Amino acid sequence: MANKVHPQASVSDPSPAGRQTFTVWMKSLVCHTNGCTVFDSKGDIVYRVENYDSKGGCEVQLMDLQGNILYSILSKKLQIFGCWNGYRAGTNKEQPCFTVKKCYSIVRREIACQVTVGFNTYWIVRLGRKNQGFKILNITGDIVAEVKQKQVPSGVELGEDVLALEVEPYMDHSLIVALVTVYGLINRRL
Repeated sequence: MANKVHPQASVSDPSPAGRQTFTVWMKSLVCHTNGCTVFDSKGDIVYRVENYDSKGGCEVQLMDLQGNILYSILSKKLQIFGCWNGYRAGTNKEQPCFTVKKCYSIVRREIACQVTVGFNTYWIVRLGRKNQGFKILNITGDIVAEVKQKQVPSGVELGEDVLALEVEPYMDHSLIVALVTVYGLINRRL
C-alpha cells in the first residue's frame, strides 16, 4: 500500500458554515475489490468500504480505519424499485438502522432516493447530470450533506472517482458515508 498513490484532502479545503469536509476516493485499498476510501480534511483515512462482490453487489461493509465494521449494508431481494437496508454493527439484523429506496418519478426527476432513519426522512437529490453530484436533504429541505466532484484550489476537477463530501457537524458522519455508499451501489460505482 505504500506505493499506492491516493488523493488526499487539502488542509485548506473550504467548507461553508462549519461543515466537515471529506474526500471520497471511489477505489478500494484492497487489491482486486470494489469499494471506496474516505479521508478527512487532514488527509487521514477515516472510513473504508469493501465490496468483495461485483459492482453493485448485494452486501458491503462500512469500516473505520482499523477494520471495525460500522454498518453492514444489504440489498433487499425481490424489491422491484431497489431498496437497501443498513444495519449498525452489533444491532439486531431484523430492524435496519436506515432504509434507502430508489425513487422513480416522472415529475420530480432530481429526487433519486428516499431515506428513512428511524422516524426521520431524508431525500437524496441529484445535482444536474448523473455524475455531477448529489445532496442529502432533511424533510424540511435543509442540506445535511453534499457530494460533488473534487476540485483542487485552482479550480481543476480531479477524476470522476474523487469526490468532495461536506457534512453538517450535527449529522452522524458514518451514517452519511453509509448513505453515500448506498448511492454509489445504486449507480454501480462500487
